[in-house]
Amino acid sequence: MASHAASVLVASNRGPVSYALDETGALTAKRGGGGLVSGLSAIGPDTDAVWVCSALGDGDREAVRRSGGALDPADTGGQRVRMLDIDPQVHTDAYNGIANSVLWFVHHMLYQTPLEPVFDAEFRRQWASYETYNRAFADALAQEAAEGAAVLIQDYHLTLAPRMLRGLRPDLRIGHFSHTPWAPPEYFRLLPDDIAAQVLGGILGADRAAFLTQRWADAFTDCCHAVLGPGIPSGTRIGVHGLGADADFLRRRAHQPDVDERMAVLRRQIGPAPDGSPRKTIVRVDRTELSKNIVRGLLAYEEMLQSHPEWRERVVHVAFAYPSRQDLAVYRDYTAEVQRVATEINSRFGTPGWTPVELHVKDDFARSLAAYRLADVAFVNPIRDGMNLVAKEVPVVSDEGCALVLSREAGAYEELAEDAVAVNPYDIGGMAQALHTALSMGPGERAERAKRLAAQATALPPARWFLDQLAALGD
Repeated sequence: MASHAASVLVASNRGPVSYALDETGALTAKRGGGGLVSGLSAIGPDTDAVWVCSALGDGDREAVRRSGGALDPADTGGQRVRMLDIDPQVHTDAYNGIANSVLWFVHHMLYQTPLEPVFDAEFRRQWASYETYNRAFADALAQEAAEGAAVLIQDYHLTLAPRMLRGLRPDLRIGHFSHTPWAPPEYFRLLPDDIAAQVLGGILGADRAAFLTQRWADAFTDCCHAVLGPGIPSGTRIGVHGLGADADFLRRRAHQPDVDERMAVLRRQIGPAPDGSPRKTIVRVDRTELSKNIVRGLLAYEEMLQSHPEWRERVVHVAFAYPSRQDLAVYRDYTAEVQRVATEINSRFGTPGWTPVELHVKDDFARSLAAYRLADVAFVNPIRDGMNLVAKEVPVVSDEGCALVLSREAGAYEELAEDAVAVNPYDIGGMAQALHTALSMGPGERAERAKRLAAQATALPPARWFLDQLAALGD
């Protein structure tokens, strides 16, 4: 299917649409959101653009088979999408085996190093699948791109594709964007030397490599110097684009009737303090992702209730921990531990009229927005995070203005530090004290801080973030 028509191309593992297959054989399309969707809509319908992505499940694969890979624009909001039906085993090896269990772990520094990683023959087999997966994207992009087209390749799933595409189509302008942190050299070099060089060399096939913060960009450059030698990266420009919250969408969506309904339910669950005044709320909204540090966050809340008993029955921790990557055992175990600790806190401190932790594990966007609006304190304490949009979204949406307790290891810290209460994400006592400080903040100061946080958080909304990358690639 060689079309050579697109002047702007995006490549990512997950596309803007996914398909479910029911027992009758009917396909249902579900559109996704996010920065890339906003970005591609911002370039306008007159631009010849195509999004290349991978089929992720049986529904997607069936949609590819029925459409030949070029999806029906009616399903994609008019967006041209080329979905690749990569062999399911190859995709599993590349996605779960390498991208999520190796590259993600390296960049988020998640390994328990006495026992892991183990780079053995099985790892090499999976790495070959990761190469095959990246090659499939490079081939499709080469087929779809017009002469001199701009190609924006996304994330750690596709680190090898820029170099592969450069070999096939030297005429293209190629960018790579990393949505994760980047590991410092001493941690990145846990990878076998040849693999470390391949990952860096793959991204250096791009004209421009871009990151969410200067810190991650500097770490990438340091890794290039350490692994490939001084003077590298030569020829690849390094850029920084700090993705912001989409204020217009969030504020509009947060005042829909379904969000109001969920606010009423949450208010009932939270209940009043013994003196009849409204209880304070500490809100967290995360996937149960190892890097999000939910267990330590719960332990910090428990320590605050222990060391500041005046907050008992006067505060509720509304914790949304939505399941993530449950096909990996380590994630299932982590989700179970989150639930165990929350239950333990409730049994230790709870009273007939007060549940200290309201934990929800079923994904519900409207309920998340309801919690954002109710938040007195937003608690964002990742071990390490490329950006963390929740830290940016809560101040934008909160009705009364919220205090933000923020890990210094989140990419968002670079922009929001001045008005946040900063924490070391490993320090339980420090986080407990920060929660107390945030809860004790007067409404005036809280509202002022939230206003400044919201202004900073929305400085580079998704459409602008995308267009800036495109413009920088053309410079």
